[in-house]
Amino acid sequence: MRDSMLFIGSAYPGISSKIIMGCILLCELLLLSSVYSQPNFQRQRERMVLIQLKSRDIYHHATLEAMGKVPRHKFVPEDIQGYAYADHALSIGQGQTISQPYIVAFMTQSIRPKKDHKVLEIGTGSGYQAAVLAEIVDSVYTIEIVDVLAREAENRLKNMQYGNVKVRSGDGYHGWPEAAPFDAIVVTAGAEEIPMALFDQLKEGGKMVMPLGPHGGIRQLVRITKKKGEIRIEELMAVRFVPFTRNKN
Repeated sequence: MRDSMLFIGSAYPGISSKIIMGCILLCELLLLSSVYSQPNFQRQRERMVLIQLKSRDIYHHATLEAMGKVPRHKFVPEDIQGYAYADHALSIGQGQTISQPYIVAFMTQSIRPKKDHKVLEIGTGSGYQAAVLAEIVDSVYTIEIVDVLAREAENRLKNMQYGNVKVRSGDGYHGWPEAAPFDAIVVTAGAEEIPMALFDQLKEGGKMVMPLGPHGGIRQLVRITKKKGEIRIEELMAVRFVPFTRNKN
């Protein structure tokens, strides 16, 4: 840039050196301003993992690695990407939300995911939870009842090279029978009772984490374990989630 401006000065000797140098400095300041005004998402993600996750009770190494790798800002609308790594839920349209990072990490950790696991997710949303799971496990099957969100999430995950995620548009209440059984199931919407069709699709010893309780109030995030075909429930924490939506047909 400086060479170009100096060339202009030599070509037009009437322009003073002070004006030329002033233009050079102004251009360089504008360039630096444009660079530093862009959000440093990598830095924000590192800070999120350190402050929101590690400093609390997220200890599962693979979960922490996945949360530090998946670019959450790509899973929220462009106009709110600057808030992507804040410690709260965000709207993704269609009356749905992306859960706060801590809840995503907590639910992921709670199913104790392993590399060879096959996981079912109910409530794809923008695809963020599926992407986090996909960084850890062998395969993810995810269902979203809002068709526009399902299609957007499918394209987003495909473009981000998550080839181990399969997305289905439809009612998640009955799960994905032809892909069952699953090592774990993550339900990202609140239900008033345990969907038995989902429980039946768990492997023996498998775990399902979901918000359980009355609509319109505080629910309990619970971990359900299949022990000899029976339900074992552990209450984990109080949470707020959008309701588990069903098809009206």
